[in-house]
Amino acid sequence: MSGMTPPPLSPDAYLAQSQSAQNAGDFIGMVEAAQQAHRLEPGKPDAALRLAECYFLGGQVRLAIELLHRLEKQSPDDPFLLQRVAGMYTKCSHFTDAHRCYEQAAKLSPRDSRCLYNLAASCIALGQIAEAERLLTEVIRLDPRDYDAWQNRSTLRRQTPADNHVTQLQFVLSHLDASDPGRMPVCYALAKELEDLELYAESFACLQQGAVARRERMDYDVGRDIEAMELIEQTFTAEVLSSHPPGEPSTRPVFVLGLPRSGTTLVDRIISSHSEASSLGEINTLAFALMRAAAESQSTSSGAPGAAQSRTDLIRQSANIDFARLGALYASAIDQYGFEGQRLVDKTPLNFLYIGLIHLALPGARVIHLRRHPLDSCYAIYKTLFRMGYPFSYSLQDVGRYYIAYHRLMAH
Repeated sequence: MSGMTPPPLSPDAYLAQSQSAQNAGDFIGMVEAAQQAHRLEPGKPDAALRLAECYFLGGQVRLAIELLHRLEKQSPDDPFLLQRVAGMYTKCSHFTDAHRCYEQAAKLSPRDSRCLYNLAASCIALGQIAEAERLLTEVIRLDPRDYDAWQNRSTLRRQTPADNHVTQLQFVLSHLDASDPGRMPVCYALAKELEDLELYAESFACLQQGAVARRERMDYDVGRDIEAMELIEQTFTAEVLSSHPPGEPSTRPVFVLGLPRSGTTLVDRIISSHSEASSLGEINTLAFALMRAAAESQSTSSGAPGAAQSRTDLIRQSANIDFARLGALYASAIDQYGFEGQRLVDKTPLNFLYIGLIHLALPGARVIHLRRHPLDSCYAIYKTLFRMGYPFSYSLQDVGRYYIAYHRLMAH
């Protein structure tokens, strides 16, 4: 009958609706649908975790952390759920909270190699390197085919002639089929340890094997990244950068940026060691704020929220957004991480792509750009196995072309 209120959806349907809203750039709808799912079934972990994720994506980080605290207290004996909560804590840069959850999960499941691997990762985030190495050695003992554990363990310290894993790694590599994806992390691990032992020719040969194996499994064209940087330069002209009113006046943000492996972590630690500064780590808050601001701008012009359909679309939209709104979204989000410092360090390297936006949206922010000699920079990138991002790093040609485009953009 017309005029009747439709029945409420099921929790799972609301969760699906939340995801659809996120894909469409409707951040308000994304949160509201997740809230509905959580209200209908407050004891459902999937609904609570999805709501925490939506709060985080929507810049309501304080609410996300509060919800994670409640969920952690409700599930002290569930190792699987504790690890999921820890993963969200990590996204919120609450590494001590994440470590506590991973530690409790490991106590509940001491022979679960993935649980121990996650605990080792949290130890690394907190600087507990010796404990991380011990845990990764235990992971390898429980599951010798966890090749990521082999690779991560090799990166933790400088290997010495008296204390290394070269013989073990060579044995493992010799017993892996040419098509086995495990060869890739093992090659990187062996290359790292051979370099530490100053066996440079052997190290580079292993590194090339690993990089080729990684590159062959990727659908990536460095030309698309180069085109994006060229479009940023064309979009954020001197006229655009000088013709807009001041943005959000907050002076808390400090952006430490540059190519990966350029020294951003070191500078981040130097700054955050000061009593009036805190580190947020590598966060995507600026990118999320930009997507929200662009969607809001699209909504204002068309009457409906809309996500950018491509990276080039987002770059073009970004020149016409409300820059003060972008700055306010970012400043509000970082204020909610719960750190007390007068300066908050965002050390996401690829924020170099957003310097024009930072200038317009956050004129009170500090920007520290880290540079190394091109050979140092490119080789450091090439010899690093990145879990996520930086797809240009597995070919010397790609690295070189990307560096040139980055250098041109930074000069601009």
